[in-house]
Amino acid sequence: MPFRDHVGHRSLIRLLTRAAGRGALPPSLVFAGPEGIGKRRAAISLAQLFNCLHPVTAAVYGGPDACGECAPCRRIARGVHADVLRVEPGDTGSIKVEQARQIVERSAYRPFEGRRRVVIVDDADAMEVSAQNALLKTLEEPPAASTFVLVTARADVLLPTVSSRCQRLRFGRLSPADVADVLLRDHGLEAPAAHAAASLAGGSVGRALACDTDAYGDARRRAVAALRLVASGTPGPRGRLEAARQLGGEMAGKADRDELGRRLRVLSSMLRDLGALASRVDERSLVNGDQRAALQGLLASFDRERSVEAFAAVDRALSALDRNASPKIVADWIAFQI
Repeated sequence: MPFRDHVGHRSLIRLLTRAAGRGALPPSLVFAGPEGIGKRRAAISLAQLFNCLHPVTAAVYGGPDACGECAPCRRIARGVHADVLRVEPGDTGSIKVEQARQIVERSAYRPFEGRRRVVIVDDADAMEVSAQNALLKTLEEPPAASTFVLVTARADVLLPTVSSRCQRLRFGRLSPADVADVLLRDHGLEAPAAHAAASLAGGSVGRALACDTDAYGDARRRAVAALRLVASGTPGPRGRLEAARQLGGEMAGKADRDELGRRLRVLSSMLRDLGALASRVDERSLVNGDQRAALQGLLASFDRERSVEAFAAVDRALSALDRNASPKIVADWIAFQI
């Protein structure tokens, strides 16, 4: 996809596209950052930009961008362009020295059909030491028409001799709103499921896709219900016990322990957002931005101090759960603490 279709990373993409447009981009790059945030897509977009027949100016970045429609752009998107080489771990989970030697050999030739050859090393941290050493000379002095992009979530695993030869670009985590946008646009999730998955995905689309969206949606409904039950200053034992039932009920087994942990993490994120709203921070930073109306309705009872204290109590409850405390006791205890 062209850079203009990416979600998030605007400052970094602006820097990247403008440097590419001026011909000032270093030929050996490391795209570093957490899993599932768009690093791999950015490498493919860069390959499209280098080889597009009809480049355009992206208004959102003010720099050059691929059209996304010409034959080279489409072939690169499908992974069948002759001058875009992608290397990834094999069945053993590692990138062998033979793979590294092959791309070194292929990159020595002039591009076959495009203007620039782009070598994308996916999960570069999976390269064996011998494979990394095989790339050293090429990374230091790449062929004139080649760009190497090492994509990794663990840049510290790369050999210092490799890292020193590459310019590192750090991709940060996406906001929950950005993750939800990608899930809605590219993966066809319904809005409630997309926001539920995004709220605890840690800024990673990949992690959000691995979530049980139905379970997280249920956890968010229960967290809001529990907070409403204890929102008044003196809800009484009956209200507290009902809040405990919302959070834990009669949980006892391992599956129930895991489920209570999920619900407590969701509750923690809600309390974090309440504290943020009470402090009047930018609402775009909310983890549960789609629940803003419900959270606003709780602010009269959850000021900043109470939100912080409740957040700390949930953290203690999660620690107790990790130490094998009874899920029912943990749920009852937290209902009387928040």
